[in-house]
Amino acid sequence: MSKETLIKSIREIPNFPIPGILFYDVTTLFKDPVALQELSDTLYEMYKDKGITKVVGIESRGFIMGPILATRLGAGFIPIRKPGKLPAETIEVSYDKEYGQDTVQMHKDAVNEDDIILLHDDLLATGGTMEAACKLVKQMNPKKVYVNFIIELKSLHGKDIFSKEVEVESVLSL
Repeated sequence: MSKETLIKSIREIPNFPIPGILFYDVTTLFKDPVALQELSDTLYEMYKDKGITKVVGIESRGFIMGPILATRLGAGFIPIRKPGKLPAETIEVSYDKEYGQDTVQMHKDAVNEDDIILLHDDLLATGGTMEAACKLVKQMNPKKVYVNFIIELKSLHGKDIFSKEVEVESVLSL
């Protein structure tokens, strides 16, 4: 299966979650076992030699490939969630996104200074959510932070908001 085939299998939903937004639905990649395996293999190959100790997935679609990738890399998985969803003591960052303001949280003890982190989410648009997640993780002073997306919307230049020490990659570019 090629990257072009993966791109063709993504469902586009206009005017979701608000009018004027074209939503790229990756659940169509996940329901096809061949596409899911291809995506898993591609992500693994991208990060297998980076020494990743924890994969951090952003609610909610980062919770799908994040644990799969963590298992393949022999790493732990850490969820970043919306407020009120995590049971222990948390840290948080608020941010503006394309269609409103939001806050993300993670457990205060989830990451330590010996960790090499891979932050994962499904889509890079303007980058606000991942930038907030990156700030959240960096509060814990890990050794290194990598950022990964399944899809990057290149025309929105979301990569531009990340500092140079953060390596940002995506599997697919649209």
